[in-house]
This record gives sequence, structure tokens and C-alpha cells, in this order.
Amino acid sequence: MTAALSIQGLHKSFGELEVLKGIDLEVAEHEVIALIGASGSGKSTLLRCVNLIEPIDAGRILIEGDEITAKGVNVDRIRRRVGIVFQAFNLFPHMSVLDNVTLGPRKVLRQSRSEAETEALALLDRFGLGEKARDVPDSLSGGQQQRVAIVRALAMKPDLLLLDEVTSALDPELVAEVLDVIRELAAGGMTMLIATHEMGFARDIASRVCFLDQGRILEEGPPAQIFAEPREPRTRQFLNRIIEAGRL
Repeated sequence: MTAALSIQGLHKSFGELEVLKGIDLEVAEHEVIALIGASGSGKSTLLRCVNLIEPIDAGRILIEGDEITAKGVNVDRIRRRVGIVFQAFNLFPHMSVLDNVTLGPRKVLRQSRSEAETEALALLDRFGLGEKARDVPDSLSGGQQQRVAIVRALAMKPDLLLLDEVTSALDPELVAEVLDVIRELAAGGMTMLIATHEMGFARDIASRVCFLDQGRILEEGPPAQIFAEPREPRTRQFLNRIIEAGRL
């Protein structure tokens, strides 16, 4: 069976700094992969490469067997298939929630306004935001804004959803409402690659956990194995610090 996402020998540098040093990763359809590791380990850069925000230096990335890093690929066409949500909400402040969500489907998917709004309102209702459709983002809480950002990504009907530390900018009491949205997506079969510092969440939701260290996937496996019996000393050191900080 063709993988939903295949990353082969991925290298990425910024000047003299090599951030990704040969990443190999296969993600099956409906699988949820959690990327964990210290800040600077390469998690966010990996997601940005998969979405083609960052050009890669070497290697290949394939979505359902199509090489998206080949020369001459239509980047906009690829981005329709790969949704990404950042820790910064990146909503347009002068537009309503509904207009934020429908902009992509109307401009990129060429949906009519009525079709885009019907689908957007259904998504907003699904995630408890229906009453906020006509509001502007600044009137919403951080958790609500992040849920809108996730809905905006879903409105493009992606095959793969990338989530980059989507709770890092939120107050602790708002984290749960965003994680609940991601849990629902996982239960619904959405294929996801999630960079997160929320270790308990990664343990609960992920099909597989990948520990990144200095630009490499040092260890990967089921959450029960990674969190309870990590094989690599560096993984154990990282998780021990997380436990000491009361975050697992």
C-alpha cells in the first residue's frame, strides 16, 4: 500500500547550520505521528519542508506516491493536499471568522461563496464555533482562534494535516479545547503529523512517536514503548527532564 507521506533522506540547512540530517519517515493513511524533542531538534523545519514552505537541500518527499519535491511541481496544487496550522494563528484580523475560513476554498478550490460558506459553517458548528462565524478574530480567546485556524485548514479538505506546536502560544486553561479538536480529527481518521511539547497528549493520541535530536529521528515506536521503555539514552534523558518538570 502506498504511504500517505514518505520522507526519504531529507536534508535541510540554513547557511552553515544543518538542521535536518537525513530524515526518513513513512506515514500510513489515517496514522497520527507525534514529533517530540527539544527546541531546535528540527520538528518545525521538518513540517515546513513537507508543506514546501522551506525548499529542501537533498532527499525526496512523496504524498501518496507523488514526489512533491521534484522539479517543476506546482507548489500551490501540493498545498491544497497538505494543510498546516502554526502556533501563531495567522488569521486575518480585518476579516470575520467565516471570511477567514472561506477565503482558501473560494480562491484556490474555486468554490462559490454559498458552497464555501455552507461547508465552513458546518465545520465551525462541528467544533463549537458556529456562533462566532460573524465575529472578528481579535474578539475570540486564543483557544477559539486556534480552533478557527484548524477549521480554516480543514476547509481545504487536505489529505494530510500538519500541526506545529499549536498549543504553545495558549494559556494552559485553553490548551484542552484545542487538543479536543485534534482528538476528534484523529478519531475521524485524519492523517496527521504533529510537532508537540504536550507529552501526555502525544502518548494518548499518536499511533507512533518520533523523537528528534539534532536533526535526526533518533528513535521511533509506539507511544507505550517510547514513553515507558525508550531504548536510546538521549531519549531517556529528554523524557526524564519532562517528568521532572511535571509535564508527563
